Amino acid sequence: MSWNLMFFVNSVLLGIGLAMDAFSVSLANGLNEPQIKRSRICGIAGVYAFFQFAMPLTGWICVHTIVEYFTKFEKLIPWIALILLLYIGGKMLLEVIIEKIKSNKADSEKEEKKEVVKLGFGTLVVQGIATSIDALSVGFTISDYGFLMAFIASLIIAVVTFAICVVGLKIGKKAGEKLAGKANILGGIILIGIGIEIFVKGVFF
Repeated sequence: MSWNLMFFVNSVLLGIGLAMDAFSVSLANGLNEPQIKRSRICGIAGVYAFFQFAMPLTGWICVHTIVEYFTKFEKLIPWIALILLLYIGGKMLLEVIIEKIKSNKADSEKEEKKEVVKLGFGTLVVQGIATSIDALSVGFTISDYGFLMAFIASLIIAVVTFAICVVGLKIGKKAGEKLAGKANILGGIILIGIGIEIFVKGVFF
């Protein structure tokens, strides 16, 4: 592979394809946190972008070092993504149910604010891993690249992911402002749906 226009076009298209799961999770997070600030949007998108950068590059390194073990691990990727996203989505739904039980079924603005579960850094990292772990397989796709080209391709993927996730968070925020306290229920369902989609796509197709 040489440094030409197709290299950059392919990297951008690869980034768009890989960022779709992260976009959906960003949408769910925006729904769950309608008061989210611009700095936090950039921070969340930055975490997803980092993992989308790290995973393809890690995959490339594995292909050039421990191919046999990496091939075996690749089969576990859909299972890992499913477990992580089921855990996060289920946790969000459980927190809503617990909050409902604790509340006196009042429908005031004060109570609605209590229902918003702010995304913690640990959960964000787990989401980042879950939505980017399938990008490890991109190591095979870019295996004929030299290290510098693989690094640049991963960087382009990260930039594309960042932009797409910012859009997803902003869309989710707008919708979350309208849905108020019910938004995190939808967010949890979306995360569980993404986990199932990644699993089905990885195991059966």
